[in-house]
Order: sequence, then structure tokens, then C-alpha cells
Amino acid sequence: MDSYLQLNTLVVYLFNNTLDFERRYVGNSEFKDISVNDMHILEAIGRNTSKSMSAVAKKVGVTVGTLTIAVNNLVKKGYVLRIRSAKDKRVVLISLSPKGIRAYRHHEKFHLMMIKAMRRSLNDEECEILIRALKQLDEYFTQIQ
Repeated sequence: MDSYLQLNTLVVYLFNNTLDFERRYVGNSEFKDISVNDMHILEAIGRNTSKSMSAVAKKVGVTVGTLTIAVNNLVKKGYVLRIRSAKDKRVVLISLSPKGIRAYRHHEKFHLMMIKAMRRSLNDEECEILIRALKQLDEYFTQIQ
């Protein structure tokens, strides 16, 4: 099999299955009441920080209105806290609750296991080549947006 076909098969497989693997990892945990998209929102909020809704919406790639619906659910389920900015009362800041931080760490563990599995069979030079290739793919996606 030539390298083009191998890369195509592998990238398509990974693209189609990574979210499924992630869904199963989240779904088989104490955090099964939220989706992978919700986990990505928690990840965008980050630990030990408060962020504006617009900053998180931009990072996740959704409108503030769409994010508001998701955050409302996450607040109801106890993952996210909402506070008004002390500097500007019109600004709503969001941060992770203790439960949200636990979910964040759980999701972080999934990513760590995935990277460790990939890195295990690569030497430093091969890892650098993989990083360059992934950066090029990211640049391609950024350019076509």
C-alpha cells in the first residue's frame, strides 16, 4: 500500500473514531451526564480561571448564544459556576466548580493516555517529525476556513 493510501486510511479512521473513543471514555465514568462537547467546553474554560462567555465561545468555535444554552445545562448539573465581573457587572464570567474540575481532570487523563500510547513507539526524532506533520495539517485547516 503506498504512503498516500496509508495516510488517507489512517487519518480518516482516526477522524471518524477518536470522538467515538472519547464518548465511550466519558460515558463510562461518573461524568456520563454530559457530552464530549460539554467536556470540550470545560476544557476551554480551564482550571483555576474565570473566562468571559465570548472568550470561551471563540475558543470552542460557537456563538455566545449557543454557548449560553450549553453553559446553562452545565450550571444546572453542577459543573460550571457563573459570576458577574467585579470590574463590569454586565460581563458574566464562568469558571469550573469542584465537580467541573474533576471532569476536566478525567478528560485530561484521556488525552494523556492517547498521547502516551502514540509517543511510546516513537523516538525523539520521529516525534518531532510527527509534530511537524500535524502542525502542517493544522495550518491547512486554518487556511481553508
